Amino acid sequence: MTLDLRHRLNRRTVLGGTAAATSAALLPTLTATPAAASRRPGPDPENRLVLLGTAGGPPPEPGRAGIASALVVDGRVHLVDAGRGAVTQYLAAGLRYRDLAAVHVTHLHADHVADLHNFFLLPGFGANDSGDGITHPVDVHGPGPAGALPPVYGGGTAPTVAPDRPTPGLADLLDRQIEAFAYSTNVFLRDSGIRDVRELIRVHETAVPDVGADPLGPTAPDMEPFTVTDDGSVKVTAVLVPHGPVFPSYAYRFDTPYGSVVFSGDTAASDNLVRLARGADILVHEVIDLDFYDGQGLDDALLDHLRVSHTDVTEVGPLAERAGVGTLVLSHIVPADPALVGRGSWARRAGQGFGGRVVVGEDLLSLPLHGLPHPATSPTARNEDAR
Repeated sequence: MTLDLRHRLNRRTVLGGTAAATSAALLPTLTATPAAASRRPGPDPENRLVLLGTAGGPPPEPGRAGIASALVVDGRVHLVDAGRGAVTQYLAAGLRYRDLAAVHVTHLHADHVADLHNFFLLPGFGANDSGDGITHPVDVHGPGPAGALPPVYGGGTAPTVAPDRPTPGLADLLDRQIEAFAYSTNVFLRDSGIRDVRELIRVHETAVPDVGADPLGPTAPDMEPFTVTDDGSVKVTAVLVPHGPVFPSYAYRFDTPYGSVVFSGDTAASDNLVRLARGADILVHEVIDLDFYDGQGLDDALLDHLRVSHTDVTEVGPLAERAGVGTLVLSHIVPADPALVGRGSWARRAGQGFGGRVVVGEDLLSLPLHGLPHPATSPTARNEDAR
């Protein structure tokens, strides 16, 4: 979670971020141009990771779309989270809706699912002018109902939305969204012959392992990774991770014939995540600059949420080093507005204590699954190793 703080920033703060960006040329990091938005959708023989959106949220920020990533494995696309703009970014990355194989949702905060239903409501309507759309059932994996709401911060009171079902899981979330659009869908079913959207979604609520986890805590006790799916080509494993009061919140690992990629989801620094990411080629990890938010006059409740729910930029490098990953990719970046904290600052601090390569995520940046620059979609990628 973040918020628009630009009205609270002074000239020195903004210039400080600019200076940090200027110093990036002296740091070992990877920069890459995003995949061209004009790239024509079509079969992609390469196996790659694409950062569709890299913003933490929920408030929209300029310069970044909402959090969403895609793995392309043998031409089949595995979507991880579906934040604001994910449907549009999916096309901009040159991906085809017809190739969408599965969706994995880390947790049910709005910034991670804002576009989830839209994948079925819009591409599921039928073929677009390029003949592409979702016409087949798609497996959607993610959290079930939390089971209880956390207490109000500081012991106060708060209203409860939908008190009859205040903690819906993934299935209820999608069912209610489908019902909310019933009129549109029913009319189109009658006058356009569209596919029933309910036939396009196969929801699988991931059962919480018996490790002593509880919605009121501990939400992510020590545990070993467990298998979510395995089709013989792509194996998906997961662990619970601590994201403040959110339960359940998952991190996912995808093991493929071409490389292994781990997505942290939203999490504070976690031993569970280290276990999950052990020896992976790529770790896509959320990151926050807590120093940025100090002194910004935020409410205590929001500051506490940021501290206990996310991983500071100074913590992520040592965590990646412990896991022994090859490439650390920063995403779900908070603050999300690139003008507030320069990429050089992100790279320098995230790289402290880490011997591998650091990639500061950008929307539509594409990497091969083994973590090196992707020449097809990032022709000007370069390793800035000047000392």
